[in-house]
Amino acid sequence: MGGLSIWHWMILLVVALLMFGGSGKISSIMGDVAKGIKSFKKGLADDDDEIKASDAAKKTIEANAQKSETTKTG
Repeated sequence: MGGLSIWHWMILLVVALLMFGGSGKISSIMGDVAKGIKSFKKGLADDDDEIKASDAAKKTIEANAQKSETTKTG
């Protein structure tokens, strides 16, 4: 029960080869993760900019509507 079977050793070997085998696999994976995080943050910032622009447009439309109401009644 307490010992490792051949299958356990094979799985450990495969995991070790995937992690440490080849040239810079981990660094390339981490680089890809970093690029993904950067693009995610950029996407969030773009969404915030769009929301701010849409709010500014709504305020401009409301201000123009109020101006036109005051000129009609005045």
